[in-house]
Amino acid sequence: MKFNHVGISVSDIERSIAFYRDLFGMEQLCEVFPFGDERVQAIMDIPGVTGRMCMIGRNDLQLELFEFTNGKAKDPNHPVSDHGYSHFGFEVDDVDATYARLKEAGVRIHSPIVTFDGGIRAIYARDPDGNVFEALQIPAE
Repeated sequence: MKFNHVGISVSDIERSIAFYRDLFGMEQLCEVFPFGDERVQAIMDIPGVTGRMCMIGRNDLQLELFEFTNGKAKDPNHPVSDHGYSHFGFEVDDVDATYARLKEAGVRIHSPIVTFDGGIRAIYARDPDGNVFEALQIPAE
């Protein structure tokens, strides 16, 4: 088995593309395109579902962004302990620089950088829709 992608529901796909591109260097891997045919309705188990989607990514992390026509906003301050998706994580070369860049951009960051056993340093932060991600720096061996 091999990791492929994380799917994220967003309220404004262009804003989310810009967020992940500008702050993390992710690239748009395809044009934004509409979805909603019978196959999508079947796999999502949502009759009549429609919207727009796009893949973005960098290195081995890909995000599948969905902007649903009738999507419902969840609480952007939901605790990560709520059942379901908690967060997705990715490694950065310099968590201090990442923290500073996010702070300067006005991104909600849960706390200052935390150092864990083994020297792993990390932050949790939220994208414009409140989706939680972790940026972590793993020390060189």
